[in-house]
Amino acid sequence: MKSKKNDKDSIMNRLKRIEGQVKGIQKMVDEGKCCGDILIQIAAARAALNKVGGIILQDHMKDCLKESLKDDTDETALDDLIDIMIKYTK
Repeated sequence: MKSKKNDKDSIMNRLKRIEGQVKGIQKMVDEGKCCGDILIQIAAARAALNKVGGIILQDHMKDCLKESLKDDTDETALDDLIDIMIKYTK
């Protein structure tokens, strides 16, 4: 299993690539590129963000939620997870 440092580095690298994609989209808009091409790039950036979000959500459930469930005698941790998932999927 990868260490937390490697996980963080991997996520940061993905976010930097997404930042580059968004800057590329800004440039396309500024240069008046074809709307279809811009929309394809927006879809790619959205998919990349969803992937990062999924990785972070998975880590949250494996680490944070697991720890919370050990210490939590009620369902607060599960309620928090449900709230996070509802907000994430909007």
